[in-house]
Amino acid sequence: MNAGGSIDQENNRGTMIARALAPVFHHFLDRIDAGLAEGGIDAHLPDGTHRLLGGRQPGPLPVVTIHRWRALVRLATAGSVGWYEGWAAGDWSSPDAVPLFDLFMRNRVSLGRSARAGGWQRLALRGWHALRRNSRTGARRNIADHYDLGNDFYRAWLDAGLTYSSAMFAPGDTIEAAQARKLAAILDRTATAPGDTILEIGCGWGSFAECAAQQGRRVHGLTLSTEQRDAVLARIAGDGLDGVTVSLIDYRDVIGTYDAVASIEMVEAVGQRFWPAYLDTIARVLKPGGHAAIQYIAIADDVFDAYAASVDFIQRYIFPGGMLLSESRFRALAEARGLAWTDRVPLGQDYAETLRQWRDRFDAADRDGRLPARLDARFKALWRYYLMYCEGGFRGGGIDVAQVTLVKSP
Repeated sequence: MNAGGSIDQENNRGTMIARALAPVFHHFLDRIDAGLAEGGIDAHLPDGTHRLLGGRQPGPLPVVTIHRWRALVRLATAGSVGWYEGWAAGDWSSPDAVPLFDLFMRNRVSLGRSARAGGWQRLALRGWHALRRNSRTGARRNIADHYDLGNDFYRAWLDAGLTYSSAMFAPGDTIEAAQARKLAAILDRTATAPGDTILEIGCGWGSFAECAAQQGRRVHGLTLSTEQRDAVLARIAGDGLDGVTVSLIDYRDVIGTYDAVASIEMVEAVGQRFWPAYLDTIARVLKPGGHAAIQYIAIADDVFDAYAASVDFIQRYIFPGGMLLSESRFRALAEARGLAWTDRVPLGQDYAETLRQWRDRFDAADRDGRLPARLDARFKALWRYYLMYCEGGFRGGGIDVAQVTLVKSP
C-alpha cells in the first residue's frame, strides 16, 4: 500500500470539499460585511482571495487571516466561544486582535446574531453556565477557579499593590499612580471619617483595605478566595495595620451594621439571579444615610438581552458564573431598596488603558520567565487573548466600567 498516495488522495478530497463549500462561507461573510456599519475587516481567506468587509465608514480596520474555513463555522455556531477556540486551534490569526474586538463591539447591534452562538451549541453552553450559578457553594467554586490560580501568577503582572480592577488615569500616570487615584476616589465616595467602619464586599488582595486603614478607617473585607485571604492577612501583618479584618464568607451571610460599603468590580461575579440578594445585603448592613461606593462593569442595554441569553468567551473560559450588569436593571433594583443612585463616573477608556498595560506587563513577565512554571503555553495564550478581548470591548464602547455611590435613605 502506498501511504504517500493515500495521504495525497485525502488532501485532494479535503481541497475539493473546501472549494465546494467556499460559496457558503462567502455568503456568511456577506452577512458580516452588511453588518459592519463602522470600520471594516481586511480579510485574507483560505481560497486565496482577499476581501474588504465593511469599510464604508471610519472605524477600526484589522487585518485577519482565515487559515481554515472552520474558523467561520466555529463563529457561526458558537459565537465568541467558537471564535476563541478557532484562534487557539490556529484557524485564524491577526497581527493585532484588539481592533477586531473593538470592531465587533462597535457594530454589536448591526451585526445582530452573526457573532453569537446558535442552535444546539447555544443550548449546550447555556446548560453548562446554569450549572455554574452562584449559589453559596457555586460562588466559592467559581471564585476559586479564577482567583486561586496563585498569588505568584497575579503578582507577576499586576501593579505592586495587586489591584485587579480598572485604574483611573490622569496624564502621565504610571499604573501604580492611576490605581492609587482610583482607590482614593472610592474611599472619598464612602463619606467616612477616621474611626468609621467600612464593609468591603470582594476585598481582592487588600489594596483598598490598606488604603482606607492608612486613613484611619476600620475595614472588614470579604472574600471567597483562600489565596486572597492569605495575602490580605500577610499584607496587614506586614504593614502593622490593626484596623483591618478579613473573612472567608459569602456576602449574603455577613451580619452587623457599617458606616459604609465599598465593592470594586465584584458584582460581575454575582450573576443576574442574585443581584437582588447583593443589593439586599448592602441595604441591610448600611446605616441610615450611609454610602456604598460601587465600581461595576456593564454591557450596553441594546445588546443585554442577547448577551444574557447566550454564553460568551469570558463566561466559558475565564469567569465561570460571571455576568456583566445591565445598568438600567441594576439601578432599578437598587432604587427599589431605598438606595439612591448618585454621582456616576464612567471609566471605560481608563479600563482599556489598564488592560493594555496589564498585557504589556504580562508579556514582559512571560519573556523574562517570571510567570509560574506550572502554567503551560496554552494557559498563557488564553490569558493573552482574554486581555486583548477585554481591551477591544472597552475601546468599542459597548462595555463600560463606572463608579457610582448608592446612598441609603435616612
